[in-house]
Amino acid sequence: MQKIIGRKPVLEALLSGIKIDRIILLYGISGEIVQKILTIAEKRNIKVSRLSKEKFTKHAGCDVNQGILAYKQFINYIELENLIDKAKQSKFPLLILLDSIQDTHNLGAILRTAEASAADGIIITKHNSAPLGETVEKTSAGAVSHLNICQVSNLNHAIKKLKENEYWIVGTSLDNSQNYTSVDYRCPIALILGNEEKGIHRLIAENCDFLVNIPMKGKIQSLNVSVSAGIMLFEILRQRDKPAV
Repeated sequence: MQKIIGRKPVLEALLSGIKIDRIILLYGISGEIVQKILTIAEKRNIKVSRLSKEKFTKHAGCDVNQGILAYKQFINYIELENLIDKAKQSKFPLLILLDSIQDTHNLGAILRTAEASAADGIIITKHNSAPLGETVEKTSAGAVSHLNICQVSNLNHAIKKLKENEYWIVGTSLDNSQNYTSVDYRCPIALILGNEEKGIHRLIAENCDFLVNIPMKGKIQSLNVSVSAGIMLFEILRQRDKPAV
């Protein structure tokens, strides 16, 4: 079983309809979100336990927990073909490919922004990627429960499949790249974000239709990958929301 820790993540998990096995509360906690959680749990016949601080802390395994956690089944990944089919429901499908994102907080932040920007899905790698565990669940504020997430062994194979389905592949890179605002995103887009230190792999960069960068005005020449994700995704939204001339 996998733990979901925190009031908002637990509520979002319930609202998403995923299977929750059990909810545990710190004895005495209350509030609007807690009441919403209890109401949904009662309707879905989910077992709720209230524990003392000592017993609750043993379950949570950490001090920052907001007095609530839930146990759920491990994440069910969607197959790539199914993800592509689902994305076709959007006028301009938007998928995010994560090339070896290894920090759990970065991954959680990216997933939160992806959900907020209405991305159609996330593609991650089976190896050299942060696990979708408790930290990612909490950092994403429950976004994990609302996203279609696909896990693949080879990102280049996934890119090939996306190109066959008429996606334009856009990779973020500091080298041999153009300003991120110069690309027209009003088409099916697969956005690739790279590893925190090394960026996207060379072979993946070679398979991109566009390599883009976010111009830096200060002395530091790179942004945290989760910040870059936010800038890129909302530029895509800005262009797509702009009335056609």
